[in-house]
Parts: sequence; structure tokens; C-alpha cells
Amino acid sequence: MKSSKVPVAILVRVSTSKQETDRQIQELEDHAKSQGYEVVEVLRETISGKADQSERQGLIRCEELARLRKIKKVLVHEVSRIARRNSIAHRFVETMEDLGVSVYWKAQNLETLLPNGKRNPAAGIMLALMAEMARNEVEVLSMRVRSGLAQAKRNGVKLGRPAGSSIPVGMFLKKHSDIVRLLKSDHSVRNTAKITGKGFSTVQRVKSALEKDRVAPKTLQ
Repeated sequence: MKSSKVPVAILVRVSTSKQETDRQIQELEDHAKSQGYEVVEVLRETISGKADQSERQGLIRCEELARLRKIKKVLVHEVSRIARRNSIAHRFVETMEDLGVSVYWKAQNLETLLPNGKRNPAAGIMLALMAEMARNEVEVLSMRVRSGLAQAKRNGVKLGRPAGSSIPVGMFLKKHSDIVRLLKSDHSVRNTAKITGKGFSTVQRVKSALEKDRVAPKTLQ
């Protein structure tokens, strides 16, 4: 007998591996349980919120699930977890809406679709506001970093890697040996990024290094 529970996907994102996704997942799982939802899939991303759409494996997978009619809702902690770029956040929400999938933001306790399936005007206004705030946060942080670097330079601090200290190709490939193994097994760049949870651009760099240098297998041991 088919489950009558509403099928949902949980989407979480952090910018660096030093940050944890567990809290986001736990809070969203608790919400799903309280509403009687069935969590079909938990999608974790460790990638900058400014990353291109093609690198956002979590968003891509959400769209796949939506097109396959496997989910009716996507649960996120707040708007910036979708993206810190307005164009990507709006495109994702609009695509989900067109597919009849509502996006729920826990921080605002708001959904993009009403129970009757129509767009929620309040969510549209909130999305525009929150997406703009998320973008401004990135700009402010970037300005602070540039200001700090400029001040350090004025104080005589040498910035960047010391001369000749760039990571050797062999060490770079060894660091990403999981990507190397998948690429050597004829996995595509996109599938490799999805399986390893690493950025699309990182997988591309590893692929380029492999093709250029033809590193011997012992480098990866």
C-alpha cells in the first residue's frame, strides 16, 4: 500500500568543510516528523553560495526529484542555503513552483505554494527581500576582506603563497584520490562531483591535471 505521507527532500548547504550540516538536518527532520512528511532524500552540499548553477549538485538533484514526481516539498533552513545569488535562488524557486513543488524556509516558517497549489504572494515578497539581504552579506564580507588585505599590505605584510610553494600536481591528485578513482572508472565530471560531494570546478581541475600530466598510479597510493 502506498504511503499517504507528503514526500519531501531536505536541502542543506555549508560553505566549507569546517562547518556542520547536522544541525540544519536535525531541525528540518524534526519539522518533517511534526508535519507527518516522508523524507525521501537528504541533500548535503559543501560549496559557496555564490557557485554557479552547474556546480550546485543539491539543486540539480532537487529538480530531478521534482521532475520525476518523487517530492512535493523541499525543506531548507533559510533562503541563503539555496544560494547567495539572486538569479539562482529565484530560478530554483520558480522551477520548483512550475513543477508543483513547494519550498519551505524554516527560519521564516513560510512556503512558496499555498495548500491549493497557487503561489504564495507573501513568500514571493520574502524571497526577494531575503535573497537581496543574502547577496548584501556577501558584498559586505568581500569589502571587509579587501579592506583587511589592503591594510595588511600597507603594514608590509606579504600576501599569498611564498614563491615556489604551489602544491605539486602529484600531491594535488593524491589529495583528491577519490575523484581520480571515479574519473579513471569513466564517471562523468557531474556524477563524480555528485558522488564525492565536491565542487564541479574541483573535479574539472583534477580531470585537467590527469589529462595533462598522466601521473603514474603510484602517485595515488
